[in-house]
Amino acid sequence: MKRLIKPAALFAVGGTIYLTIEILWRAFRGSTPTHWSMFILGGLCFLAIGAINEHFSWETPFWIQAIIGTGIVLILEFVFGCVLNLWLGLGVWDYSDTPFNILGQVCLPFAFAWLFLVAVAIVLDDYLRYWLFGEEKPHYRWSFK
Repeated sequence: MKRLIKPAALFAVGGTIYLTIEILWRAFRGSTPTHWSMFILGGLCFLAIGAINEHFSWETPFWIQAIIGTGIVLILEFVFGCVLNLWLGLGVWDYSDTPFNILGQVCLPFAFAWLFLVAVAIVLDDYLRYWLFGEEKPHYRWSFK
């Protein structure tokens, strides 16, 4: 049971934050409300970002962790976009008019925004794991030794 609480809690945090950012962004742009699937996508992204330190050493420079996390988010967004938007036709988002897009599902300008958000998510995940679940206190390197 205890093994399920941590991923469920982190999934809920990530999903809630992602959904909130999505709602605020859409309100700012004056567009339609978001879709519930963004909670699922956000939870999965947060869990995947949190797994970076499970598979890479704390000695991995922070900027590399952020790039890896951004890649993970972009892959998940692309897969979700292909299913939700292209296959099911839900029209949750469309970056077709944005430069350097791939099938209208991901684009370069938002990749840079994700880089910043992923950096915040890495730190948030690490500290939540430390404060709530007694994992190792976060520490980061900015360069290779």
